[in-house]
Amino acid sequence: MSNDVPSPRPKNEQASIGEVVEFVKTYAKQETVGPLRGAGRWIAYGAAGAICLGIGLSLLLLGLLRLVQSEMSDIADGRLSWLPYLIVLAVCVLVIALAMAQVNKTFLEKEDKQ
Repeated sequence: MSNDVPSPRPKNEQASIGEVVEFVKTYAKQETVGPLRGAGRWIAYGAAGAICLGIGLSLLLLGLLRLVQSEMSDIADGRLSWLPYLIVLAVCVLVIALAMAQVNKTFLEKEDKQ
């Protein structure tokens, strides 16, 4: 039998219970509070952007509806009065589809992208 296998070293230092508790608290804060701060900032910017984009697109679609109604007044009168609404609905669905196609970020932090 050879002596190449190292034997476990005896611990010279022993941590007190208070130090272990402090290490666990520090580790828990590092692993929970840091990512939550990043998530909160990410959600706040996302919500503000979504609200601004929603208001802007609503006004744009309303303007498109009024434009179609005024430009197609001879065609869209009477039985085809629903046609401008259908056109704006189709544009709205197209905008939603384009927006959903651009959503690809699934990670909150850059380190998670590995």
